[in-house]
Amino acid sequence: MKTRILFACGCLGLGGAVATAAESSVAPAAVSAPAASVSTVQDELRTLVEKVRAKLSSGVRTEAALAEELKAFDALLAAHASEKTDEVAQVLLMKAMLYLQVFDDADRGAELLTQLKRDFPTTQLAGKVDEVLQQIEQQRESAALRAKLKPDAVFPDFTEQDLNGAPLSISGLKGKVVLVDFWATWCGPCVAELPNVLAAYGKYHDKGFEIVGISLDRSEDALKKFIAEKQMTWPQYFDGKAWDSKLGRQYGITSIPATFLLDRDGKIIARDLRGKELEAELAKALGE
Repeated sequence: MKTRILFACGCLGLGGAVATAAESSVAPAAVSAPAASVSTVQDELRTLVEKVRAKLSSGVRTEAALAEELKAFDALLAAHASEKTDEVAQVLLMKAMLYLQVFDDADRGAELLTQLKRDFPTTQLAGKVDEVLQQIEQQRESAALRAKLKPDAVFPDFTEQDLNGAPLSISGLKGKVVLVDFWATWCGPCVAELPNVLAAYGKYHDKGFEIVGISLDRSEDALKKFIAEKQMTWPQYFDGKAWDSKLGRQYGITSIPATFLLDRDGKIIARDLRGKELEAELAKALGE
């Protein structure tokens, strides 16, 4: 059985973990239900998920607005309470995903995942709960780190080597206006924004603008091929660890693209600027 996730997370760290659990093809559970019952659960869940997705597509994203659907999840669980299978556990997982991915309520989402582990202990989904709970805790820690990276704060320095083995640090670029860009070749929004970044670099590099790319890719060869094709000549940090990247973890990055524009003293001017917003801030910072 394979059920689609409720909410397209894009380039999100936690989204990947939750999606892995939600989309995994699961084998029959240790305690099996009759085939007809399993089919009923799957069909009812599929119908309910599509109803939720339709509301999300229309812009409905609050717990209150989806109260009817939340009650439907509970009713479906109650109707199959005696069936300790992955198919029924999936119902509870999908409800948890609503809280994690749509309502942004990590506490309630974690409660529901803990309930899944308790109520469906023999299922494969229960075996994945601890991993997801660990990532939820990492998300909380990351949020605390990101909260410190606000305008006028000094961007914390690092001392690493770039993709070519050259020294790389923020302090080494003092006197430059710097865009710190967390990205990856596999991230659609990152690639979509790249033409704007390239244009800004071409226009302002000679006037004191520099970019530091921090890649969350896994393949060094793929990264080198991509930056050569796109003529991205600025330095790149890469350690091949994707979401577990040393610098990604250090700065609490859980979604990309994530950018920080720094002034000549290394203070944050703004975060996550796109398109014309980036060019406008660069013009001001460089005295244009």
